[in-house]
Amino acid sequence: MRGELIGAARVKDPMKKEPGSFRIGIGYDIHPLVEGRPLFIGGVRIDHDRGLAGHSDADALIHALCDALLGALNLGDLGAHFPETAEWKDAASTRILARVAGMVAERGYRLVNADCIVNAEEPSLAPYRGEMAKAIAAALGVEAGDVSIKATRGEGLGPIGEKRAIAAEAVVLLEKV
Repeated sequence: MRGELIGAARVKDPMKKEPGSFRIGIGYDIHPLVEGRPLFIGGVRIDHDRGLAGHSDADALIHALCDALLGALNLGDLGAHFPETAEWKDAASTRILARVAGMVAERGYRLVNADCIVNAEEPSLAPYRGEMAKAIAAALGVEAGDVSIKATRGEGLGPIGEKRAIAAEAVVLLEKV
């Protein structure tokens, strides 16, 4: 019969995998641009007249990457691990990313690669992409070549295109070691 469970369902621990097993995660984040805050994207301070609003330094790219890593490990989201407490107030997101990288290692996984995209009408991120890849790689303990950073624009559409927000997405591949 439809919807009926036949036999006993076995629940496996998703982290108990053989070496060479892979897990994929995806993350997304968006923050509004506001006056009076510095702009951090990918662990790099970007010269701009506004920054991203948020509890930490509001680095949307690193937040998306953290959520991708946590998702790949079935560990929930960023807010569950890094709540809006005094400990994380204005914290550098690279510090948060390094902590998430520790969670990855503790569970016996390593990052194979991360593919990231930042959606910002301005500022132009092209001059910063290499520096971002290096900052992210350092926090993760991998090579900069394992971190791809791309940028796109909102083309005048929605809060991103209207220069009111910056968003980011990330996809990661983890391998059991």
